[in-house]
Amino acid sequence: MQDTVAVALITSMSTLAAAGMTGVIGAWAARRQVTSHLTGAREERAEQRATERAQRRRDAYVGFLGACDQAYRSLDRNWRQESGAGHGETYQALRGLDEAYNIVLLEGPEEVAREAELVTASINGESRELRRLLGEATPEPDGDPPADVHGPRRRTAIEERARRRDSFVDAARAALEQAG
Repeated sequence: MQDTVAVALITSMSTLAAAGMTGVIGAWAARRQVTSHLTGAREERAEQRATERAQRRRDAYVGFLGACDQAYRSLDRNWRQESGAGHGETYQALRGLDEAYNIVLLEGPEEVAREAELVTASINGESRELRRLLGEATPEPDGDPPADVHGPRRRTAIEERARRRDSFVDAARAALEQAG
């Protein structure tokens, strides 16, 4: 009978040890699976945040370029006028440009914000120069618009616009490619 008890004890101990090992291996496998799922979920969320940030940046850059275009059109109309009567429209366009610039400042990165600052300063500088030219101009009997009277200055301003805008676009593209 002692042999039977010994065999029963050995059998039970083996069964318990096997059950314990199975439980430990099962828990390890489950933990590994949960860790894998959590890692995958974190990576997916990080990718989603990066995609959303890239989209916000793209929207900010497009909005800024649209505001630049509005300011450019308003300045062009002022260059073709005989007086500074269109300054109110230009002022509104410059306000819109400042608002779009602020969004670019928030979305970044720094290189793009710096280029946006240069574009904004250039447009504001052209507006000041145009107001100054219109303020100094003595009315001509034939009513020549500033674009005719100050053709070289206007061409220089338009070249500056294009150069600054292109620098901004290059920086924005680089930032979007880096984010993507």
